[in-house]
Amino acid sequence: MSAEILRVHPDEPQPDRIAYIVSCLRKGDVVALPTDTFYGLAVDPVNLRAVEQIYQIKTRQKHKPLSLLISSIFQAYELVRETDATFDRLAERFWPGPLTIIVRAGTKLPLRSTANTGNVALRLPEAAIPRAVVEELGLPITATSANLQGSPECVHAACVRDQLGDRVPLIIDGGPTGRSQPTTIVDLSLGPGRWEILREGAIPTHEVVMALQR
Repeated sequence: MSAEILRVHPDEPQPDRIAYIVSCLRKGDVVALPTDTFYGLAVDPVNLRAVEQIYQIKTRQKHKPLSLLISSIFQAYELVRETDATFDRLAERFWPGPLTIIVRAGTKLPLRSTANTGNVALRLPEAAIPRAVVEELGLPITATSANLQGSPECVHAACVRDQLGDRVPLIIDGGPTGRSQPTTIVDLSLGPGRWEILREGAIPTHEVVMALQR
């Protein structure tokens, strides 16, 4: 069965369409939607059956945690075990934007949704569609890239349809994402004041270093 394609305005998402997307997520469906880097696969992270579907769709190794999209910095504080000045500096400087921050997860997230690592990777995107979805759902959504393992990431809905059109029920067409680089990933789960850049992406390493050394 081929996926439903739903057009949503990238800058001013239609409320009725956001409500429809959220209804699908609440049913446990996997939804492909645009972020500010690539198209991603969204599910309700506390629905463990839905989380399991993502691993099956991508044939993803189950020890790899899924990243989550949030709609505000306040929401991040609700999801993490604890934060320090390092987290605050990065969030203040780069959010909303293409920075993923790995922190120790709080008790609101099931351990399985962290791939049993106890860590969670958070991102506050610039893109309006995922932020509207998160606000309507009242929970973060997963954001792993909407592509098959080993295949290119997708910057438009047609690419998602070609790779995953028979594996996901709904693809949100919000136009091209506008970036061809992944997020930069910074790991803050190592302990107070410690950090490591795991991947340089849309934000250069030197900008992260400068933000943390000020």
